[in-house]
Formats: sequence, structure tokens, C-alpha cells
Amino acid sequence: MGAASLPRGFFVTFEGVEGSGKSTQQALLARRLRGEGYPVAELHEPGSTPVGEHLRPLLLRATGAPPVPFAELCLYLAARAQLTAEVIAEALDGGLVVLCDRFVDSTAAYQGYGRGLDVVLIERLNREATGGIWPQLTVLLDLDPAVGLARLAGRAEAGTDGPDRFEREALAFHRRVREGYLALARAEPGRFLVLDAKREPGPIATEIWEGVDPRLRRAAVAPAPPA
Repeated sequence: MGAASLPRGFFVTFEGVEGSGKSTQQALLARRLRGEGYPVAELHEPGSTPVGEHLRPLLLRATGAPPVPFAELCLYLAARAQLTAEVIAEALDGGLVVLCDRFVDSTAAYQGYGRGLDVVLIERLNREATGGIWPQLTVLLDLDPAVGLARLAGRAEAGTDGPDRFEREALAFHRRVREGYLALARAEPGRFLVLDAKREPGPIATEIWEGVDPRLRRAAVAPAPPA
């Protein structure tokens, strides 16, 4: 069965603390989906549009004066609004499986629980920025932040890019972010697939597919939404 039989697309997001393996797992899922005949859109935040890519260095660069928390929130919302309107809505209407490395839950976890901004306000602003488009499945790769940061340090020693602004935050910040993610997952257990990210990528990828496949099969037989 291919995605051409989907009455509408399907939206999967990947979330987790730094170093949890989101990009790796998104790429593995995209490859599996294409092998099964599904057309796929692979996206990341902030980015995947000219506006988002322009904002990305403003948000992630480790040099210069950082934006204050509310300004940081607004920049993420701007990038998300552009991505949703320019790419995600059209891809879903076209029957694609949309995969996105970070989305609304990152803002709730990082700017809400991490920075201490109002989580209720963040959800309302997220709904406005996305026009109500929300993930149908969110894969949360749960990991002790100390382990994730150690992974990133190892990559830096291997010659990859140095830590970005968030990776340089104190461990206490990352622990608040992790607790935020787990709180979000408890509030929406039907949407979240929470997996232990300490393991090797292969078993995690298998569990992700086992969570995605039945949801896609159900979506394939669901009636199309009214025009």
C-alpha cells in the first residue's frame, strides 16, 4: 500500500533533547517509507524555507548577544508559520507523509519549561502560527540530557561543528526541557510515542516503524475530509 491511497497526508514530528538522535531516526523512517511506496517530505525547524533558513543562524549561533526569551519565542513562531503555510499544508493536501525534526512541542519544552515562559500562551500562539495544523504522531526520543550532551561533545572532538547556543546551556536547563517533554507526552498519550533513546539506532527505528505503520494503514481507509 502506498501513500497515493491516503485521503490526506500524515504528519509525524521528532522531538527530544540535544543529542537524542532525532535527525538519524527521521532519515531512517523516511527511507523505510519510501521503500514502502510513500512519498515523503523531510523538514527541519527552524528552516526548510528561505525565511526559516534566514532565521536559523539568529536562533542557534553561539556568538553575539542572544535574543531575550520572548523574542526567541517569536522568532521560532515566525519560522513555523512560514513553514506551515509554505510547505506543510500543501504537502499534507497532496497526500505526502510529512516528517519534521522539531515542531510545536520543541517550543513548549524549550521556551516554556526551559526558559520559563507561559506554556498555555505558547500553545495558543503555536495554534495560531500553524493554522491549527498539528502532528498526528510525535516521536519523543527520551534521553538523559547529560548523555545527549556527551554524545555531542564526542562529535565535536571528531571534527564536526561546535556546540550551538542551546547546546551550550547549563545541564539544569536541559533537564527542565526533558521534564517538559515528558509532561507534554503525559498530557497527550495518544499522540506521543515515547522511546528510550539510549539504545542503538536500529531497535529504535524498528519501534518507530511499528508505531507509524498501523497509523498510516488507518489513515488510508479513513474518509477524506470535506473540501
